[in-house]
Amino acid sequence: MKNKTQNMLSVFLLFFPFYFAFNFEVNNDIREKLASEIEASIQTQLINKWYPTAIDSVHGGFLSNFTYDFVPEEKQEKMIVSQARHIWTTSKASIYYPAEDQYHIYAKHGFSFLKDKFWDEEYGGFYTLLDQQGNVLPTGKEVKTAYGNAFAIFGLAAYFEATGEAAALDLAKKAFWWLEKHSHDPVHLGYFQSLARDGSPLLDRTGLPSSSQIGYKDQNSSIHLLEAFTELYAVWPDELLRERLGEMLYLIRDTMVTDQGYLQLFFYPDWMPVSYRDSSSTQIEKHHSLDHVSFGHDVETAYLMLEASHVLGIKNDPITLKIAKKMVDHSLRNGWDRSLGGFYDGGYYFKGEENLAIVKDSKNWWAQAEGLNTLLIMADYFPEDEMDYFGKFQKQWDYTKTYLIDQEHGEWYAGGLDKEPKHKMTRKGHIWKTPYHNFRSLANCVQRLRSPQVLPL
Repeated sequence: MKNKTQNMLSVFLLFFPFYFAFNFEVNNDIREKLASEIEASIQTQLINKWYPTAIDSVHGGFLSNFTYDFVPEEKQEKMIVSQARHIWTTSKASIYYPAEDQYHIYAKHGFSFLKDKFWDEEYGGFYTLLDQQGNVLPTGKEVKTAYGNAFAIFGLAAYFEATGEAAALDLAKKAFWWLEKHSHDPVHLGYFQSLARDGSPLLDRTGLPSSSQIGYKDQNSSIHLLEAFTELYAVWPDELLRERLGEMLYLIRDTMVTDQGYLQLFFYPDWMPVSYRDSSSTQIEKHHSLDHVSFGHDVETAYLMLEASHVLGIKNDPITLKIAKKMVDHSLRNGWDRSLGGFYDGGYYFKGEENLAIVKDSKNWWAQAEGLNTLLIMADYFPEDEMDYFGKFQKQWDYTKTYLIDQEHGEWYAGGLDKEPKHKMTRKGHIWKTPYHNFRSLANCVQRLRSPQVLPL
């Protein structure tokens, strides 16, 4: 284990790998007040609710499903994505709170289950879904995914950084090489998302519903591969990994981001976009999951691209910064609630219409978390910009406190109550909802507020 001094340094290297002093004398008091509020929320309304409650002391790993008042439900399946996100969160918490040893214990507990139960000893790669005891559950043809293996790498790399446990890095390397062998496309680049148990890409869409995502490449697995490779490269500066990290950064930045400043969601293997813009409104609605503007992913990706560029050591990278700002500005102009704050879930550019239409005005929890982090980064980059990023960051935090954080039971509602009051009684946790998004965002914001900085591009 690292000593306290090393751990505190790691906070800056991991939560803020991009440190550069900046003069914010005018609003230092405001920033410190916000930092204190957010820090208190982390400790009293978020991670204290999850841990140790989410620890499965009988079967290993982490419990997934919790009621609105944070009571574990009877049925508890375990997915590679959520288990890895818990490992990442507890590993980072052990660095963020070096005096509190329990987070290291929780992370080790999660690592053991991931290593023993999720890795396929016969074919390699991580399974997608297990039951509570650790038995593989059927998921149809798509037994493994690039997305799931990416999050395994993400959690393992963080755990290795926090503990120095070589077995974690070895397993992360195995997963990277497994993806290289089976999922990476040497012709058109990028990664195939849907994989059979033996790693074979599932590319044949014959007989599948037109709304099926199998057979396509996609932005969501791509941005999280970028995220995972960034985390891994920080602790394992391998040359092939560096090549793949750069490949994903440029594919996302230069191919997936449209000229207007939003991410295209799905692609054919040769990166031709999957679009229904020329179809009827009925067909567009039917294929919403394949083709719409996702403001949450756009603001998240802006951050992930900047982080990757920094970890790669790219100097004077104005292109990435310009594209990241363009994505944030597009989201603010088209998908931001100017009245209350918050990013809407979905929009669409209908054929013949110049302006984007909001087709889903709900505000899911993770997009609001990612918005906080990215708005503050933009505020430190462009403090005098007409978009007033810092003002919008403050508004976003007020929105989060008012409509997302459960002041009675803790944690965050699945969506903003201003749009979906039903979420006051919906589950606080499930296989797709863990504290990863909001803990990362809030921890980043606390450090950035107290140590104003810009990314050294």
